[in-house]
Amino acid sequence: MSDIEFIGMIQAQKVSEIHPARGPAIDRDYVRAFAQAHEQAGFDRVLVPHHSTSPDATLTVAYAASVTERIHFMLAHRPGFVAPTLAARQFASLDQFSGGRLGVHYISGGSDDEQKRDGDWLDHDQRYARTDEYLDVLRQVWTSDRPFDHEGAHYRFKDAFSEVKPAQSLNGKPHVPVYFGGASEAAIPVAGKHADVYALWGESLDQARELTGRVRSEAAKHGRSVRFSVSFRPILAETEEKAWERADSILAETRRLRVVQGFGRGGPQQSEGARRLLAAAEKGTRLDKRLWTAVAQEIGGRSNSTALVGTPEQVADALLDYYELGVTTFLIRGFDPLEDAIDYGRELIPRTRELVAQRLAAQRKAA
Repeated sequence: MSDIEFIGMIQAQKVSEIHPARGPAIDRDYVRAFAQAHEQAGFDRVLVPHHSTSPDATLTVAYAASVTERIHFMLAHRPGFVAPTLAARQFASLDQFSGGRLGVHYISGGSDDEQKRDGDWLDHDQRYARTDEYLDVLRQVWTSDRPFDHEGAHYRFKDAFSEVKPAQSLNGKPHVPVYFGGASEAAIPVAGKHADVYALWGESLDQARELTGRVRSEAAKHGRSVRFSVSFRPILAETEEKAWERADSILAETRRLRVVQGFGRGGPQQSEGARRLLAAAEKGTRLDKRLWTAVAQEIGGRSNSTALVGTPEQVADALLDYYELGVTTFLIRGFDPLEDAIDYGRELIPRTRELVAQRLAAQRKAA
């Protein structure tokens, strides 16, 4: 196993399940502080999410890269709204301007209604078929040294070419790293073919073992290996009792705000990932060592909404269980977004790295 990677998440304003959005959609000072806090806290990369009503994620990455020096980025991108030839040039340009710090997380879309806001009327499985072709074209644009033609089910190009190539290609990587999500039957073959890192939400250990196994099998058909990422919302405190008290207060505030905002208890989405989180929640609000599913159940499994609850040492120990399954990337974000990012850097991130280093040293000694 390789060393581990920590990914955070930054947004254009302060918002979470317990913090309703206020003021302008873009708070430049907050984005700057948020990005710099992750860099100082020892994160390797930050995700900038995409939503059909949110500020443009590509431009948010460009701004955040301009006010940081070392931290890398994971741009959430939905294929289908920009031609893959143009997207390839945009991503290569952003990778060059950021100094080779870009990765892209391709999200085919788990909601018909949200896709239609941007004019996409393909159904769920058709979107994954389009993503497959989209990624084929992207790779060819990034690696071709001469113009090429392409004619597929979704795209048709003549003399496609890009003068700009990813900065990372100078370091032996032919393209910007591909992060990929999707747990449906339509998604898994695309993941096995294209993903450098396959991302799953904070499922139980049994669920994660099953899903990563399916992706590994698909990747093997292409002679490939895939790294894995899992996402959690760690809730930390100096004692386990205080951590659970904090979790209870987060759930209560989530429920209160949903009532104020006119939302009922969240129902299932089309997303298979959401269904999997709700399936875990049906087995109990506390699973494995300290996986907490109550907020995920409350909001219908929307986004990565399961938590690991406890002291930094306890949560680091729980993360190590996923590492033992082959997970080497952890996406962690808090319900108090900026404050929690800073807090994770104090103990959780260094403690987890220390545990992994100890485990690797023990394995080398045994070998």
